[in-house]
Formats: sequence, structure tokens, C-alpha cells
Amino acid sequence: MKEVGDFAFVTDNLSKSYGMVKAVNDLTVSVSKGSIGLLGPNGAGKSTLIKMLLGLIQPTSGQFRITKVEGSGSYLDKVGYMPEHDCLPGSISAVGLVSYMGQLSGLPSDVSMERTHEILDFVGMDESRYRNIKSFSTGMKQKVKLCQAMVHDPDLVFFDEPTNGLDPEGRKEMLELIRDVSKSGKTIILSTHLLPDVEYVCKDVMIMNNGELLLYDSLKETLGSTNLAVRVRGDQERFIELMSGRGFEARVMGSNILIGGNATSKEVYEAARDSMVQVRYLSHHSRTLEDLFLQLVGDSNE
Repeated sequence: MKEVGDFAFVTDNLSKSYGMVKAVNDLTVSVSKGSIGLLGPNGAGKSTLIKMLLGLIQPTSGQFRITKVEGSGSYLDKVGYMPEHDCLPGSISAVGLVSYMGQLSGLPSDVSMERTHEILDFVGMDESRYRNIKSFSTGMKQKVKLCQAMVHDPDLVFFDEPTNGLDPEGRKEMLELIRDVSKSGKTIILSTHLLPDVEYVCKDVMIMNNGELLLYDSLKETLGSTNLAVRVRGDQERFIELMSGRGFEARVMGSNILIGGNATSKEVYEAARDSMVQVRYLSHHSRTLEDLFLQLVGDSNE
């Protein structure tokens, strides 16, 4: 198995089964440090993977290594976790909870309190930090969850659906905070089903479905290609078959046929002529994360 080195985490045939259901299936990947978006539909295995990496559940088989730690202490002392669900105790203040979580992560009480106020300042929480959490709005609770994940100054932070329940303004503010965390040099794993959140925050993307890894790559490399978007009248399937036979990826996306592989308009018209269809629309189309996601998840479901 690879050493962690410059990787955030490394897995080797990591699996987790619940009866006959494989929530994560033989996952082998080396994830570099930086900002990584973890995408997948419900049931893809994202949360199960995170829980295994955090030691909350045990793998059925396989192994992993995570964020190299110097000196004594558990690797979890340098890992932060912002959970998806509303799990905050209501009868404690934001200051009380965050400082307590800092102490649980190994900080002395005075250091934890200092760090607590620093991180609460970072998210823009004012005197409301002394109020009980049960009086907080959804946006304020999300900020508290972020703070408890960051108070001990971790190297690696997992954010599980951090914009759930937020209005557009609150969602933008939360994404700005997470992006600032990433810019500070920490590695973040943003687990979400919202593709625009990943495009806004992350440099790399992991896509999972049915417990399996479909893609791990940089967004820039993955989305760098430009397709041609074509609509034809006539035997569309014959046209697609002909383009594919000539070495160009051709697939239906909505009302268009997307053609990759650096195809030119001349090659499209030649294929249209040979397949006896009429080109009704032709335009350049930059590949989006949504295009990629739908293609990979659709193919894996088939």
C-alpha cells in the first residue's frame, strides 16, 4: 500500500457491506492534498467512505491511510468533520460547545478558548456566540458546525453537505468560508450533491456511484475539452454510430448530440451526408461538470 506522503488519504480495496448491499466496493485511490469535491447521487457511498476514514465505522475489508501525523497522538487530532445532520445540543452556547470540542481534540482549555473565539470571529459570529444554540437559525447552526470542525486547527477537513437548508445568500457565504479554509493551506473534502458548489470551491473532483469510484481527476483537466453540439433531422442513431466509428465520442445530451474528440464541423457535415441526415443546429459546447456527472452516473447505472 502506498505511503500517505503528499496525499490526503490513500485507500486499498476499501469496502463496506451491509448484508448484501455494498455501500463502498473495492475502492482504491490516492487523493492528493488540496480542495476535493466528493460527488454522487444518494446512496453512492460518499458518507460511508467519510465515516470509515473518520473511524466511525469499520471497513468490511481493505485498508486506508490518512494525513501523515508527526509526533504523538491520533491522526484524528489533525482531522476535522462538519456533519450533514442537525446534531448540535441546544442547551449550550456556541462558545461552550466549540471550546469543549477543542478540548476533546487535545487542546488545553485556555488554548481551546482562544481558538474558539478566533474561529467564531472568522465565521462572523458576534455576541450571539454566548446564546444557547437552540435559538440559532439554520445558517448560524451551520457556522457552529464549521467552527467545531476547525477549532483544533486540523490539516484535513471533511464537509458533509455544508449548504443543506441554507437560502441562496447563506449558501454563498458558507461556500466563501470553505473556500477561505482551502486557501489557508488546509485540505478539504466537500461531499455534496450540488455540482455548482464543487465548481465554486474545488480544484479536484471525485465521482462515486453504487459504492464505486467513477472518476478522480482535476476539474481543469476534466472539463478542459470543448464539444460540438449538434441537432439532426433523420436517423439520429445512424449518425451517432457513424461518428463513433470514426473515432469521435458521440452521445445524446438533452435535445443535442454532443461530439467530442476534437471533431470539426467539416467532419460533422461529412458524417451527416454519409448517414443521410440533415444538420439543423451546430455549435461549440464547453463541457460542464453536469455533463460529466450525468454521463458517468448514467453509464454506471446501465
